[in-house]
Amino acid sequence: MNRKDVFDLTDRIVVVTGALGQIGRQFALELIDRGARVAIFNRRIPDEAVLRERFPVDTGRVIFCPVDITKKASVKAGLEQVVAKWGVPHVLVNNAGLDTQPSAPPEVSGPFEEFPEDVWREVLEVNMTGTFLCCQVIGGAMAREGRGSVINIGSIYGMLSPVQDIYAYKAEKTGTPFVKPVAYCASKSGLYNFTRYLATYWGRKGVRVNILTPSGVRRDTQDKEFQTNYCQRMPMGRMAEEDEFNGALVFLASDASRYMTGSNLVVDGGWTAW
Repeated sequence: MNRKDVFDLTDRIVVVTGALGQIGRQFALELIDRGARVAIFNRRIPDEAVLRERFPVDTGRVIFCPVDITKKASVKAGLEQVVAKWGVPHVLVNNAGLDTQPSAPPEVSGPFEEFPEDVWREVLEVNMTGTFLCCQVIGGAMAREGRGSVINIGSIYGMLSPVQDIYAYKAEKTGTPFVKPVAYCASKSGLYNFTRYLATYWGRKGVRVNILTPSGVRRDTQDKEFQTNYCQRMPMGRMAEEDEFNGALVFLASDASRYMTGSNLVVDGGWTAW
């Protein structure tokens, strides 16, 4: 008996924001490999040589759209580019976001009481307002078509407060303490109820809205002390590799999750199980 592959993404039209970043690029490559047509929304689009190095794929299945997700007119222009080429998207992946790494300068990684207001506003503008605008414009277009899947990308630090002890080595090493800042955590936390809101709002219009929660991803540029401390706190004893969220994304983008909306899919190596 022939069964339809519920994970099939052939010719699905997908918008991925921030797909030039670490896990965003992996999302885009996985989707393209599975036959989807992917529109990459990024504020700045590198030159052709850089793009082809990072995306050595069928050029007919990817387009690069210069979009500032914090500007509604820019998001609308990006959507118009996608519709003109392929049609209304089936999937929106809200991946773009700002975070503060342990290598950040002390003026943005000091005590909460001294956290800069302009940085707070910048992070919320991208992480929350950008997601809001993409959902308004692209999610709204999908709702008018009566189908679609919106996938917001959350964070374990949106579910739980950061374990600040992980970063204590910075004070010993450099003499300057590092505090995981509040803006990233607050903005990612806001996405959870935003997801539930849209899931109920669009529930009978054929648009599903879910959130995928990843944990920290290993990077060669990270301090070894940070990696050691982080992994000691992680039940699986290691950080994620950059492609280890792809399966969850495919699940949420495909018909395999067709009865799932308003949910949080946690792929975190057990971090939130403590």
